[in-house]
Amino acid sequence: MRRKLIAAIGVAAMMGVAACGSDGGEDAQGGDGDKTLTVWVMDGSAPEEWVTELNKEFEAAHEGVTVEIQTQQWNGIQEKVTTALSEDAPPDVLELGNTQTAGYAVTGGLADLTDMKDELGYDTWNEGMLPSAELDGQLYAAPWWAANRVVIYDKSIFADAGVEVPTTREEWVEGLQKIEDETDAQPIYLPGQSWYVYSGFLWDEGGDLAVEDGDQWKGALATPEGAAAMNFYEELQSFSTAPKDTDEATPQQSTDIVPKGDVASWIGLGWEANGAIAAIEEAGGEADFGYFPIPGKTAEQPGHVFFGGSNLAVPERSQNKELAQEWLKLATSEEWMKKYAEATGGAALPNSQAAQITPEPGSFAEAMVQSADVGRLTPITPGWANVETDPNPVKQYMTNVLNGTDPKKAGDDADEAITERINQG
Repeated sequence: MRRKLIAAIGVAAMMGVAACGSDGGEDAQGGDGDKTLTVWVMDGSAPEEWVTELNKEFEAAHEGVTVEIQTQQWNGIQEKVTTALSEDAPPDVLELGNTQTAGYAVTGGLADLTDMKDELGYDTWNEGMLPSAELDGQLYAAPWWAANRVVIYDKSIFADAGVEVPTTREEWVEGLQKIEDETDAQPIYLPGQSWYVYSGFLWDEGGDLAVEDGDQWKGALATPEGAAAMNFYEELQSFSTAPKDTDEATPQQSTDIVPKGDVASWIGLGWEANGAIAAIEEAGGEADFGYFPIPGKTAEQPGHVFFGGSNLAVPERSQNKELAQEWLKLATSEEWMKKYAEATGGAALPNSQAAQITPEPGSFAEAMVQSADVGRLTPITPGWANVETDPNPVKQYMTNVLNGTDPKKAGDDADEAITERINQG
């Protein structure tokens, strides 16, 4: 359950990737000797000021305890977490993508938090975030944040081409064509394997990545809906010079591509927008981005989006389990969730409506919130984490179609792999 993250979260956070594990030793609640609580967060998730103040309050309430934040990268994180959960001294708190959480829970690697529901504020949590934190009626994580992608565009290039913000797919394509005809800019940067974007188009068509088949699941890309979604994706990708066989992180579109200039638009998360702005300013330039929801088929509703995000969980083998649960409870409380929303400029949706802030007009957050109501999740089943493991068959399907393979043939191959993997959970 990995839902990648958010806006307004500065580019560089925390202390870099470090080896897994906590200091272990005596039970952290015993109060004998110094204790280190190790928390893994993903790159871009935790604003530095927010996490510093949070840890300051936590450490003041727990004498002798030091919280060590270790920042991880999304690339390869599933394998790294799987290894950590099998060890005797894993990190004490983990940020887990919401598409991955059930997969870790089913292995017994996560502590059961069901008895803490009332303490954690379970009844106040966003109903769209909650399913990813549970498995078979038991709670294994607390929802932390959620976000969805929007179109980020260069206002000056759009103005030079005379292009207005589109409200439909048709207007979107017309605008890209006009940018191609009237400017030297790349109308849109869209890598061939941005499968979260493709998922939204698939949901627009009424399809899905996988569907239940009796008591099992099966892949669902070799369908008319899958082909229609891929045809539209291919139309957009034809305006891009991005590679057809990599995703948005390879190279990282926000820091390796966009800051070099001549990109009229791209689809990304808030933390990517912030990263691009910071990189442009560091190079002595000035970013002037605008934002709009991914257009839908009609102006009445924006396009569906992947409702990504993260949960916080405690490994079952944590050497400081009770202390870790206390940190998780504080971090996901209404007070600190509101501070989190403020620290991210409203670009991350907090786990409860009570903690949500009103986004600024014209901001990334405003565009994100406009399409949050049509956000969707990948199939909620432990086996979905297996599908996302490299090589991701959805990504390969997309590349195959973009390279000329018939969508039905590419879909059949992908569905076979999805069906095998998803039922391993």
